[in-house]
Amino acid sequence: MTIEEAIVYLIAGGGHGLTVDQLVAMINARHLHQRKDGKPVTVQQVYAVIMRHPGIFVKEDGRIRLMM
Repeated sequence: MTIEEAIVYLIAGGGHGLTVDQLVAMINARHLHQRKDGKPVTVQQVYAVIMRHPGIFVKEDGRIRLMM
């Protein structure tokens, strides 16, 4: 699954939004996305994805939520 799909999956399941740190920890713990080099997903990667998709994600009060 892509990082975008993993973020949507996690936020949709929680319903209250998550911090970037929480998202990174959950993606890595559940192995929802695997980097090509085998290393864990980083905070910078997840934050970049969120900022690249303002029509999907919104940052409010330090939490990431879905626009839908």
